[in-house]
Amino acid sequence: MSALDGPRVESRRILIGGVPIWASVDGERLRLPDGRSVREADATYLAPCDPTKILCVHLNYDSRRVEFRAPPLTTPTYFQKPVSALNAHRGLLLRPQGCEFLNYEGEIAAIVGRPMRNVLPEDVWDHLAGFAPANDVGCQDFRDTDAGSMLRVKGMDGFCPIGPGIVRGVDVRKSTVRTYVNGKVVQEGPVSETTFGIDYLVADLCRHITLLPGDVVLTGTPANSRPLALGDRVEVEVTGLGRLANSVAEIEAPAAKVGHEPTQSEGVLRVGLGSDYRKSKSG
Repeated sequence: MSALDGPRVESRRILIGGVPIWASVDGERLRLPDGRSVREADATYLAPCDPTKILCVHLNYDSRRVEFRAPPLTTPTYFQKPVSALNAHRGLLLRPQGCEFLNYEGEIAAIVGRPMRNVLPEDVWDHLAGFAPANDVGCQDFRDTDAGSMLRVKGMDGFCPIGPGIVRGVDVRKSTVRTYVNGKVVQEGPVSETTFGIDYLVADLCRHITLLPGDVVLTGTPANSRPLALGDRVEVEVTGLGRLANSVAEIEAPAAKVGHEPTQSEGVLRVGLGSDYRKSKSG
């Protein structure tokens, strides 16, 4: 059955006694396969997948393309997050001391369910395990390094929270992505606004790269990605999929004084602040 076709089914992965267990949602409780249940509010979440790779698309929502005054796109381009960037519902987003531009990017994660190589777009949906809200977190202070690969910008530990669960039976082509900071909507965009659909992105990637069960494809973010402050609660909600929540905390700066240091160049400010930077320059 296609990942788009109902009925809606959600599975969440939690930690019970040090053991990862899949659970189903039963009101305010999570039901375990052995019949036990736990209060959802007490659950310790794990990401609902074990990827061998996390692949991400650059500008895909038209509102974000317009915000950055980019020309119309004719083909998608991609980057990759290390699997150590994986994080979960209620996990902490750790901003290194000395950095200021820890940006949210609410997205949909498409999670692979069957091996995929050279799969046609119309067959992609049959190969997906499901979908989940995700946050493509980036520390834009490192924008001036890594030759555009964004390895350190987007690849720091914990910079890819996904969850709370993985959902099948929802036609995400009709969904809307919303990001909230401390309860206020800061991003909103319908999936219909994307230039390249999920089926296109996944089919494009697996022309040359074998996608394995658990692999993740992040599918783009709407306009208005902005920096988070310490203590902020950021939530990504996708219609039909649920609401992913994380909080921002600080971590000490790395001990080794080597390599690129955080900067506040025009390029960092332009991406970190988006159209707000242009407004401040023109004002």
